[in-house]
Amino acid sequence: MSDAASAARAPYAAAIYLAVVQFLFVTCWTLYVIYLPGLLESAGLPRGYAPWILLLDQLTFMVMDVVTGMAADRAGRTLGRIGPLIVGLTVASCAAFLLIPHAAGTASPALLLALILVWTVTSSALRAPPWVLLDRHAAAPSVPWMSALMLTGLAVGGAVGPYLGVAMKNVDPRLPFAVSSLVLLAATAGLIWVERALAGRVRPAAPNVQPGVQARAWLFALGCLLLALGFQVHFPLNSARQYLQFSKPDELQYLMPLFWVGFNLVMFPGAALARRYGTLPVVAVAALAGSAGSIAAATAGSLDVLIAAQLVAGGAWGCVMMAAFSAALEIGRTGREGLVLGLLFATLAGATLARIAAVIAELNRRPALAPALDYAPFVLWLAAGLLFCFLAYAHIQGARRKA
Repeated sequence: MSDAASAARAPYAAAIYLAVVQFLFVTCWTLYVIYLPGLLESAGLPRGYAPWILLLDQLTFMVMDVVTGMAADRAGRTLGRIGPLIVGLTVASCAAFLLIPHAAGTASPALLLALILVWTVTSSALRAPPWVLLDRHAAAPSVPWMSALMLTGLAVGGAVGPYLGVAMKNVDPRLPFAVSSLVLLAATAGLIWVERALAGRVRPAAPNVQPGVQARAWLFALGCLLLALGFQVHFPLNSARQYLQFSKPDELQYLMPLFWVGFNLVMFPGAALARRYGTLPVVAVAALAGSAGSIAAATAGSLDVLIAAQLVAGGAWGCVMMAAFSAALEIGRTGREGLVLGLLFATLAGATLARIAAVIAELNRRPALAPALDYAPFVLWLAAGLLFCFLAYAHIQGARRKA
């Protein structure tokens, strides 16, 4: 294989490597959520504190995603390298994660909460910065494919969540926490090698943004918030309840991952469309398709129809995520990729925070609100789809005027 061919494939290999890192990170987060109530109880705290701590975690992510994104931008400009920043923070993150179950065993609530805070703060290094690292070395047309590869790690991690919940029910938390944190640390350490392998492929910075782009960036963030809220209502809040209309509770572990099957199946064809037609049109069409899938799920009259609707909604969400991350990188391609990606991750964390708050308030347990929850994803995704139609049209018109 020629040196040119190897160099061309390097970003794709790096994206696959980063997808594995993302999968391991999601697995750590899933284990944390599974064991958190029991760990709090071991430390002498009520199990009911768990939702409030998860709420605080998302609030921390909202702040730290922006901070670490900006730090990645600064490291890229001043040091020319982002990998050491990611690895350094991940060392602290994995150390804190490994010690969390041991702190719970000492019945020290203060130590446990301190370690949880350290882990949450430092784990933001594995959210926006890896995307910045890859984007600095990937050609612009390949970004949708890079995004799809990296999101595969997140999707597979989300799909195995229900199985982890069953498999880890009676396992001492110290073992999975130790194994997952050490494996994640070992994988993340390889980012130093990844960045060195990509050396020499730094893309020159794009020219300064043109008038009107900043306003569209804020509309982009608003659209992403609507999409994220729609996802949080559709999948975490509605899906299990909708499946239980036609299935037994012990079947959920097989039915819930179907959303993520659709996510992975459609995301790569979506990347091809994004490369050809642009990211914003793909977000718009996928959002509208997701609204159709969500309303089909809400009104399904059989399990087969519900499964099909969930596959459509999952595929639409996969296209939305792939194209939204790619669009964020395009918007920030003036040396501010980390900032824009940090804002996107903060938007996702904000939507998760809203969902946890709804669960704490038991809004999902009120029968009178069930119809509103069923139709909320349709409304949110439809509104976002129309907004992205406008953004895509404005972008196309701007490109024509520039040409």
